[in-house]
Amino acid sequence: MDSPRLRLAAGAIALALALTACSGGGDGEGTAATGSGSGGAIRVAVTDPVQLIPGRQTIAYDFNMAVWAPLTWVDDAGELSYVAAESVESDDATTWTITLKDGWTFHDGTPVTAQSYVDAWNAVAYGPNAWENSGQLAKIAGYADLNVAEGEPATEMSGLEVVDDTTFTVTLTGPDGQFPMQLSQAQTAFYPMPESASEDFEAYNTHPVGNGPFEVATDYAENEEMTVTAFEDYQGPEPTVDEITFVPYTDDTTAYTDVQAGNIDVAGVPVARQTQAAADFGDRLYSFEAAGISYLGLPLWDERYSDVRVRQAISMAIDRETINDVIYGGLFTPATALTPAVEAGTPEGICGEYCEYDPEAAKALLDEAGGFDGTIEITYPGGAGMDELYTAIANNLRQNLGVEAVASPSTDWAEFADNRTAGNLSGPYFSRWGALYPSQQNTLRAFYVEGGGCPNCIPYYEPEVADLIAAADAEVDAAAAAEAYAAVQERILADFPAPPLFFETYSYVVSDRVAELPTSAVGNPTYTAVVLAEGA
Repeated sequence: MDSPRLRLAAGAIALALALTACSGGGDGEGTAATGSGSGGAIRVAVTDPVQLIPGRQTIAYDFNMAVWAPLTWVDDAGELSYVAAESVESDDATTWTITLKDGWTFHDGTPVTAQSYVDAWNAVAYGPNAWENSGQLAKIAGYADLNVAEGEPATEMSGLEVVDDTTFTVTLTGPDGQFPMQLSQAQTAFYPMPESASEDFEAYNTHPVGNGPFEVATDYAENEEMTVTAFEDYQGPEPTVDEITFVPYTDDTTAYTDVQAGNIDVAGVPVARQTQAAADFGDRLYSFEAAGISYLGLPLWDERYSDVRVRQAISMAIDRETINDVIYGGLFTPATALTPAVEAGTPEGICGEYCEYDPEAAKALLDEAGGFDGTIEITYPGGAGMDELYTAIANNLRQNLGVEAVASPSTDWAEFADNRTAGNLSGPYFSRWGALYPSQQNTLRAFYVEGGGCPNCIPYYEPEVADLIAAADAEVDAAAAAEAYAAVQERILADFPAPPLFFETYSYVVSDRVAELPTSAVGNPTYTAVVLAEGA
């Protein structure tokens, strides 16, 4: 077979958990597997993670999802089920009662209790620790008291209360119908840690102890392989492989060619290989619909971009379809809304004519706005394989709007991030968000609520928009939530702060040892459910 295998998340995600009758059923993690679970080992390409602790990691998702089990799980069909939780219930969407499944232990044999979660979440949220994923807990009551600008911070969030060994309550700062989904696999700040972790977090990062299907077999060392093996006493669904070795690479193209050579079993597809991946791998290319979206960020602090017609003209001058075909091999989808299509209720097409390629209308709109003075300089992180994309966008703007436009890479990601956050950019720039749970809430908060997770992504922070997002968050009924989030998008589009570019997919290639690479709703492979080829 020559065509890529596309495992796309199906349709909208059911968000309407009955407030006081959340189903405790479902197979939870690993339900995508169809094999016999006969064991075996796989080797997976990763970037060296540095930080492995769930509250700190930023690129160790695959490792974390193997070593820890989440409270809830969202599969590739968008269905939410329970893993470590027996139920997550609320009468008002503000105070939630989490009941754990009984009999679970950490890999060191100690029991997983309600206190394990409360202590872990307090450690993540504690300001002086400065842990990277602290913000995932920001809506828990009392979080602000652990993150004070002056004085001595509290050490425990007032919104957490242990009821008994398997039950605790979580009180939020306001109603949030999306809370059960926030507890799913990629929001790693919500994972538990054993009591021993707090004794020495540096040592814990070297040899983490989790509650998931795999336990750590080798200590972490920078740029060294790390192996995890199936945990015999795991209470969740049995993994389909016995061992996973995470192999760090500094160059993703090398990892790609190592899959071709059979040296490793799974690697992400670098941008430079996306147009040829189907020819190289045939049905061993997997492209998963993901909760990622890219924008062309605009410097709203620059007067030249203050007219909404200028911003709309820039968007209409970009030929997303051709860029997708030529650069991404057709694996992405031109964006037609402000949130990824995979997120429940995303109103595809809401962007209308302003996300459609119409160079004549774009030039007329720019002329109507008085034209553009000077050069449009597009800045993006250098060394990340984005040169072709931003060069193409610059060419579109120059040819279709009659303005001077150039694409300028930074030295590296750190330089770009520093300049973007400081507002030291004079033109459009790279802007994207990959949601950690497939809800419009996550993407809209990240882009359009100050402190929502993506600092200076556009930036566009209107109090009315924040209020509309809060109102949508409070909805529990799926249809009502979808309608409320659509209203948020309509309000934002009235100002059109920045052009959305692409709904993303996450693409992977596998060796001939892998018969099936399952995914989940966030687009990451589910390595615990990989099906190996017969005899592999």
